[in-house]
Amino acid sequence: MSPSSLPRMFFSSTEGWQELSRVHPSVARLCLTVVIPLSLIPPAMFAFSAFAYPGGVFPVMEPALSAREVLLVAATFFLAEVAMVFLMASIVQHIGEVGDVRPSYEDAFTFAAIAPTPLWLAPLALFVPNVWVNALILALAWLGCVALIRHGIRPLFQTEDEDKSRLMAEFIVGAGVMAWMTLMVVLVLVMSILMGWR
Repeated sequence: MSPSSLPRMFFSSTEGWQELSRVHPSVARLCLTVVIPLSLIPPAMFAFSAFAYPGGVFPVMEPALSAREVLLVAATFFLAEVAMVFLMASIVQHIGEVGDVRPSYEDAFTFAAIAPTPLWLAPLALFVPNVWVNALILALAWLGCVALIRHGIRPLFQTEDEDKSRLMAEFIVGAGVMAWMTLMVVLVLVMSILMGWR
């Protein structure tokens, strides 16, 4: 899959998806080329936002987080993101049983690595220090994730039944929402712990 095929994957079950199914990338390759680079964007943008315009998007903390604390929060969030992809791959693999398919872990990992791409790119909106702009971009990112999930189910898992594919997609979207909320809790928890240590 090339980056240029990603926009078409939002609207098609063939563009990009069939290539992924044919190439069958390894977990290690996807980690190095997709998961790790994209997982760096949210913590990097969080750090940028905290340093460039504290309080512009995220609430101001008193006293403000030091540079070391911001980097610690960013590093912890990055590790949580990467771990969550592995966890979501296992969840996707088990959800496959709903559609009477048992995808390999590699296929499930491919799905878990590609589906959250819009959420990984959404924090680039933090270059604009406006809560409403960022909320709008986040909402659009979620719509993008749902589109990727709905269009990726059939080609990656070789399912022909439309109803089962839709049901699998709904379960995966639900699991994705829970995963995202867990990451937000991790972010808030780490910041709370840091504030408590002061």
